[in-house]
Amino acid sequence: MVASLPELPRTSARFGAGALFGISLCVIAGLLFASCSGTPRDDSAEAGFARDMATHHAQAAEMSFVIRDKSADEELRTLAYDIIVTQSAQRGVFMGWLQAWGLPQASTRPRMGWMPGHEAAAGAPASGTSLMHGMASDDELRRLRVAQGVDAEILFLQLMIRHHEGGVLMARALEGLSRRAEAVGMAKSIEDAQRAEIAEMTEMLAKRAAQPYGSLLE
Repeated sequence: MVASLPELPRTSARFGAGALFGISLCVIAGLLFASCSGTPRDDSAEAGFARDMATHHAQAAEMSFVIRDKSADEELRTLAYDIIVTQSAQRGVFMGWLQAWGLPQASTRPRMGWMPGHEAAAGAPASGTSLMHGMASDDELRRLRVAQGVDAEILFLQLMIRHHEGGVLMARALEGLSRRAEAVGMAKSIEDAQRAEIAEMTEMLAKRAAQPYGSLLE
């Protein structure tokens, strides 16, 4: 069953900004794509970024649905809503790119193989199976699902800050590898938006007398 989007007040200033940002991003990306010539190859940085960032965003939405259903804090629930809306919209753009480029949405190529230094992806479990930068492990997701109250809010914020930092690392890498306007424009938008949300979530943690995990960006 597909989870339903949270019903939050449509007059929320943050909701309006986040939702409109996600929608505007899709429109801008589409316009930029129309102006580009040539098609990325299956082994290109653009194709790898689109596939991997779509998976990365899917986990962010999954965690946001979990805290949306657990927390009674309106500020946190609104943040979760914005993450769901914006990152789901961006995932749609990534899938649209791959379809327009005539490339499969899934690939047998190594995850993160397009990104230099991906072998050091943070959060890799002891088995050696590499996770994408900043992604939560299965055990961390399990802990989030069973946590309650303020403990759940703190864990979500810590995991999502690290997750966003991983997204920033991926966006930065694509900016340095691609010359396609629509891909670089999307990466810059992701970096700017996720940096802003990292600052916001760090403040939310401070209100709960907690700190983020060690930064991936230092």
